Amino acid sequence: MRYRIDGIMYDSLTIPRDIADSLISLLKVTAGMDIAERRRPQDGHFDANYKNEIFDFRVSSMGTSYGEKLSLRILSKKRMLMPNEQLGMLPEQYKTFVTLISRPYGIIFVTGPTGSGKTTTLYSVITSLATGLTEIVTIEDPVEYNIPNIVQIQINEEAGITFASGLRSVLRLDPNIIMVGEVRDLETAKVAIEASLTGHLVLASLHTNDVASTPLRLINLGVEPYLLSSTLIGAISQRLVRVICPNCKASYSPSKEEKELIKRELGEDVVELKKGEGCPACNFTGYRGRTGIFEIMEVDRNLRTLIEQGAYYDKIKEQAINSGMVTMRKAGIRKVVQGITTLSEIERAVED
Repeated sequence: MRYRIDGIMYDSLTIPRDIADSLISLLKVTAGMDIAERRRPQDGHFDANYKNEIFDFRVSSMGTSYGEKLSLRILSKKRMLMPNEQLGMLPEQYKTFVTLISRPYGIIFVTGPTGSGKTTTLYSVITSLATGLTEIVTIEDPVEYNIPNIVQIQINEEAGITFASGLRSVLRLDPNIIMVGEVRDLETAKVAIEASLTGHLVLASLHTNDVASTPLRLINLGVEPYLLSSTLIGAISQRLVRVICPNCKASYSPSKEEKELIKRELGEDVVELKKGEGCPACNFTGYRGRTGIFEIMEVDRNLRTLIEQGAYYDKIKEQAINSGMVTMRKAGIRKVVQGITTLSEIERAVED
């Protein structure tokens, strides 16, 4: 039995085989899964109340060469929604972010690998936009949290409700803002872009490594560059890094390599950095909790021209930086200097 805490795996305990089989069956029954099926992949879920807090358990099972593997994803209903200002953006990034989500129409992509916090960011955005003056509709797979005053639609492929077909139907519900859980294929991408062309603000998630990869990924899917250049208003890429435990945070003198790295990225000389020494509160890891590091690209006239021309990744990234974008790596190292996280966390989460 292993826990993934703040993105890192830890061994917990070994359960005897006879108890393990019974425990797996109990969890599968609770999650509404078929206990007789041990090889075919299955998914289910259940809710649990602990200390007056509702937790959602997402259960996935699959047969392996040594028996059945069960994965439980635990989501706190209360902690999933947070104000936009607590997501972890730098002040200048937050200013760009507010400008983007205040636009009346266009499409914004939130990108990053699995587990990078894209859904939390999207939920925070639509919660802040749910003022009662606009109609907000979401299409999700699955609906992870029920938000008041927002129409949420669950994908059901057996019933013929896919992201693409659901999105077409949503346009007839007269929404102002549409959230698409994930753009997986050309059909969904085209319908989302067409929705933004007709006066809707569309928020969608996409699997790319950074913001400069976003237009290239969509063009590779088959979206016409001229359509994308006229609708894409911004892209947000993010990662989650562990935060230094406040109970055991201590100062230390950085090494020569650390000083040179920070000097190269920020142009600053540092004489002191922070790290966690390890304590019972953080299970002696030196970290407790996570924060986001972001890269936010607002598409201006120059970027629009490059996208329409089908420019390469390097050109798009260079122009975005020239237009004032703070790269994810630079944003992360700024948080290191502020004493929020460590250089080893930035190295782990963001490629050089």
